[in-house]
Amino acid sequence: MDFEKLTTVMRRLALEAGDKIMEIYADPDFEVRSKSDESPVTEADEAADAIISAGLRAAFPDVALVTEEQSASHGQSVSTFLIVDPLDGTKEFIKRRGDFTVNIAYVVDGTPIRGVVYAPSKDRLFITTADGTSVEETGDFPKAAMGPNAPINVATPDNDALLVVASKSHRDQATDDYINKYNVKDSKSAGSSLKFCLIATGEADIYPRVGRTMEWDTAAGHAVLTGAGGYVVRFDNHETLQYGKHDFANPFFIAYAPGVDLQKP
Repeated sequence: MDFEKLTTVMRRLALEAGDKIMEIYADPDFEVRSKSDESPVTEADEAADAIISAGLRAAFPDVALVTEEQSASHGQSVSTFLIVDPLDGTKEFIKRRGDFTVNIAYVVDGTPIRGVVYAPSKDRLFITTADGTSVEETGDFPKAAMGPNAPINVATPDNDALLVVASKSHRDQATDDYINKYNVKDSKSAGSSLKFCLIATGEADIYPRVGRTMEWDTAAGHAVLTGAGGYVVRFDNHETLQYGKHDFANPFFIAYAPGVDLQKP
């Protein structure tokens, strides 16, 4: 894989999809439907998916592509592949909370090694660069080339005063019970894959997810966090979260900065 090309293409497609998402976000009457599993889908999900899928297939025709909005892609058995959630945080989008992202990642042998997370309503763009380190880009996000950016790194956590981030739409008693095992200085809620990025930038120390997610929800954030020095592990045994699983469903997991004294379930 040409990682320079991969980074350039993923970044450009995320930005183009973000533009389309924000165009639809500005329409007070955008369409919302329910998928077969009763989860919501909007015209923004589908339009962003069309942009990203076409771009990735054109640039990398020999690499398998898994995307949330194309159920036919979910039947593959793959360990190296591109994976896309064109609009992560659809519920946040519908409620106009702003905590939604475009997620594109590249997985090799079950491990996400490159990713882009773009939060268009918050003007935040996180990228793993060609060398595998993560940066946050600022500025006007030109499509042709990366603008001003700076490396991001996890913080050194204080186990007597941890900064916790949890899901905004899916927080429940099981999550709170687990968080209560830690000495918490501050707990915040965030939607979508932004939670991984908040750990990657040092704005949080740990994100436990005691609930259902899919690989397209987590792969890009996982890659960004890894590139910033963090980890994502299974909730039950603290082994690294792997990708390319049957039906692309995740077990419960914990994303965290090194130094956090992980507690057992």
